[in-house]
Amino acid sequence: MTSFRFIHAADLHLGSPFRGLSVKDEQLAALFSRATRQALTLLVSRAVELAVDFVVIAGDVYDGDWKDNKVGLFFNREMGRLQRAGIPVYLLRGNHDAASVITKTITLPDNVHEFTTSKPATFLIEEKKIALHGQGFSDRAAYENLAIGYPSAIAGWFNIGVLHTSMTGREGHEAYAPCSIDDMRSRAYDYWALGHVHEFEIVASDPMAVFPGNLQGRSIREQGAKGAVLVTVDDGIATVDRLIVDSARFISIGIEVSEGDLDVDVLKRIEEEATRMLAEFDGKPVAARIRICGTCAFYDDLARDRAQWHDEVLAACQRAYSDIWIEKLELRLSPTLAAAENSFAGVELLKALEAHGDDAIHVDEILMEILPKMPGGLAANDSPLGATNLELLKEARELLLARMAVAG
Repeated sequence: MTSFRFIHAADLHLGSPFRGLSVKDEQLAALFSRATRQALTLLVSRAVELAVDFVVIAGDVYDGDWKDNKVGLFFNREMGRLQRAGIPVYLLRGNHDAASVITKTITLPDNVHEFTTSKPATFLIEEKKIALHGQGFSDRAAYENLAIGYPSAIAGWFNIGVLHTSMTGREGHEAYAPCSIDDMRSRAYDYWALGHVHEFEIVASDPMAVFPGNLQGRSIREQGAKGAVLVTVDDGIATVDRLIVDSARFISIGIEVSEGDLDVDVLKRIEEEATRMLAEFDGKPVAARIRICGTCAFYDDLARDRAQWHDEVLAACQRAYSDIWIEKLELRLSPTLAAAENSFAGVELLKALEAHGDDAIHVDEILMEILPKMPGGLAANDSPLGATNLELLKEARELLLARMAVAG
């Protein structure tokens, strides 16, 4: 059996809207939108440089239906680069770009071969005796086991199964095209090119079954290096190496605060942790979720001006790494007993909470009592307490528990 190499990718999610990021920071959302395209451009460049024999894309090229043809034209352009390099592409539709989801089309180059959605199909690469079997999604929700309907392996050929699936379930992923590794083994293929799960995972080695993960992280739930895999086949045995192509990343930084800490101490620890985590990011833009927990002696100052504290945290991160953004700042803090006795945000909220109960529908009423008492015209701000109503209610509950613990 001849030797060859191919790239296995999945979950490109071109055209992802980044709605959550847009609410927080439109510029950050635009940066990650560009990164999604840049990841595919880099992947195509790597395919050309490596002179791979073909590329497999196991579903979700697109994130959903297009507003216009820009997304389709971009994908067409990148596939055209592969065509000019003589590299064929084999792809199928996943849940995000199922036949029922994508209503617009752009005619793709002749090197792009798409698996049908009505039944399994097989593409043959005669000169190397490679058979690729797959079936795309006709509808967004595919709850039947597609794998067991795939044809049996062609004897003497290297057989590749291309499948968009959650298998027996993966946390954070819809249960689409469920199947087991035994279902895959029943087809007697040599390699399974999987898609749908956004984390890199070698599911099995006999046969080799791999989730390459998505090309670019799109939210705080998708941290770490992202990309595809380079599959090398020698004498019928497949080995995989990761190809990292992401252009921006998400990280989480957690800091624990104790009663004796000053604000400068906390900021210094944030800077040190950011320095440690970002040392090997090679200048990639980073969106960081910062979580600060514990008992806080400077709680009152923080509660009065969260916006200033947000900027101080960002400044600490930027001292460690120039191209960093705060995706979200989570403050899970309770005041010391002394701070609680003098804290406006604590005492006043607690009094109102005790009067009205903890039902969220009363939060607006509670704030109507509190806001007129705020010092220095702070109530005129758009978000005078620096948090949403439900976040304030949660803060009040935490403070009440802290005071009860101290009193006990």
